[in-house]
Amino acid sequence: MNKKLHILLVLLFIIFQVSAQRKKFDIQGKAGARGIMPENTIEGMLKALDLGVTTLEMDAVISKDKKVVLSQEPYFNNEISLMPNGKPISLKDQKKYNIYKMDYDEVKKFDVGSKVHGRFPGQVKFKAYKPLLAETIDAAEAYVKDKRLPKPVYSIETKTIKNGDNDFHPEPAEFVELIMEIVNAKKITKRVIIQSFDMRTLQYLHEKYPKIQTSLLIDEKEPFEDYIDKLGFKPTIYSPYSVLVGKGLVDRCHAMGIKIIPWTVNSLKDIKYFMSLGVDGVITDFPNLMGQLK
Repeated sequence: MNKKLHILLVLLFIIFQVSAQRKKFDIQGKAGARGIMPENTIEGMLKALDLGVTTLEMDAVISKDKKVVLSQEPYFNNEISLMPNGKPISLKDQKKYNIYKMDYDEVKKFDVGSKVHGRFPGQVKFKAYKPLLAETIDAAEAYVKDKRLPKPVYSIETKTIKNGDNDFHPEPAEFVELIMEIVNAKKITKRVIIQSFDMRTLQYLHEKYPKIQTSLLIDEKEPFEDYIDKLGFKPTIYSPYSVLVGKGLVDRCHAMGIKIIPWTVNSLKDIKYFMSLGVDGVITDFPNLMGQLK
């Protein structure tokens, strides 16, 4: 084999390896594409699909009439919410607008797309409502079929708050069952991840639905092995706050056969850095950044 041919084959091998890594890399759009579109809206999810996300990351809460609703909090956050009459909600009063105390017909009247977001001022603004999980899945499935895009994975977070059982949300077992009823009805069990900071949710899911993928969300610096011991089983994904992630943690996760996907990675520089560490994906508010990778 001559030298030029050898060099060409090496270059082709490197290109193939990089391409294969990119294909496996899980691009998760936080709440759709929160940096550029209102969070947890159908419009935001469809935009994320256009941008090439492989996983639609979304947050789930429960209404009074037991509907599974997309929302980052189990109440109307003052940052993004306007009351049905168009008036803003104050920080002091936001928890008074408890979704678990409202039927979905009432929830749907609030506007969560028009208010300028203090942390994401570049968001496109339009009147929007908190959609049902079921209608979001239907919209995404119809969209990818029409646009001939790859079918997405749905990463659904159970949004619980400390001491919030039976006040802001149901207990973990009921919470999981309400989500799984929809997942099973939509026939997407192989394309679903249930994620949570609340280990009780994942423990119940693992016991009752062991084939469903799980992701443990982490926001505090404690030893990785301690978290896994507390959980009681190996989750599919370990998903820590990005500042907690280094090469050692990536290697320990992989040694146990666990994927690692940090959140929330919002600059091109940081995305490249975490890719260099060997993470399996990133959760980002700006999935549009992925198109800038070279």
